[in-house]
Amino acid sequence: MKVQMLGTGSAFAKAFHNNNALFTVDGRRLLVDCGITAPKALHELGYSFNDLDAVLITHIHGDHIGGLEEFAFQMKFIYGRKPTLYIADTLAEPLWENSLKGGLQQNPSDTLSDYFVLRPIAEGIVHELLPGLQVELIATNHIPNKANYSLLFNGFFFYSGDIVFDGELLESLVSKRGVQLIFHDCQLHPPGVVHACLSQLLTLPAHIQERLYLMHYGDDQPEFIGRTGLMRFIEQQKTYELARLTFAGQSGMIE
Repeated sequence: MKVQMLGTGSAFAKAFHNNNALFTVDGRRLLVDCGITAPKALHELGYSFNDLDAVLITHIHGDHIGGLEEFAFQMKFIYGRKPTLYIADTLAEPLWENSLKGGLQQNPSDTLSDYFVLRPIAEGIVHELLPGLQVELIATNHIPNKANYSLLFNGFFFYSGDIVFDGELLESLVSKRGVQLIFHDCQLHPPGVVHACLSQLLTLPAHIQERLYLMHYGDDQPEFIGRTGLMRFIEQQKTYELARLTFAGQSGMIE
C-alpha cells in the first residue's frame, strides 16, 4: 500500500495544497477527501479524475469536499461514468443538501446518486473499499455539533480526519488495537481549538510520537523542522510505502 499526499496544508495554507491523500493498492486508487485544490493537485501529479477508482470523505469542510463538484461534472460530461463515493451514512444527506446541491442539481429530482455510485458506510464496522484496502470509521471531535470521522486502514494505520487533541484515543489505538502508524493533523501554533496543536502533540509519550507523522500544517511549517520531538512531517506529493513508515517496519519487523 502506498500513499501520496496531494497536499499537506491547513485550510488556510497557500504554500501547500489542501490535506488530501491518494492511496494506491495493486494499481487501484482511492482519494481520501477532495478539497478545493484537489483538481489542480491531481493535474500536477499527472492524474485525471478518471484515474481514480473511488473517493472517501471524512467530513464536510471546503478543504475536504470543495473539489467534488468539479469531480462530479468531469466524470459525468467528460468521462461518462459515475465514480464511487464512500461517505459516512450520517454525512451523505448533508453533503448533498448543504454543499453540493446548489451547484450540481440540474433537475428537481437530481440527488447525489445521479453523480456518484453512493456507498454510505457505518461507523465502527470494517468496510472493504478496494481489494486489499479496508477502513473503519472512527467518530472524532473537530467542530462542535458537526459529524467528523477519522480512518483506521487495515487495522494498523490511523489517519485523522481533522481532530482536536485526544491523547486517550491515540494511546488506546496503539496499546489496545496495535496501530503502528499515525498520520495526524497538526496546527503549529496554539491554542488547539478545532485541531490538535504541536505543543499538545509534543506531550505524547515516545512510543506514540515515534509512530506519528504530521500533516495539515500551516505555511510556516519549514520553521518547525527539527522542533517536533520524535514526530516527523509528511511531505506534499512524496509517495510513501506505508509498511516502511510503520514503527514495526522501521524496526525490521515488516519487510
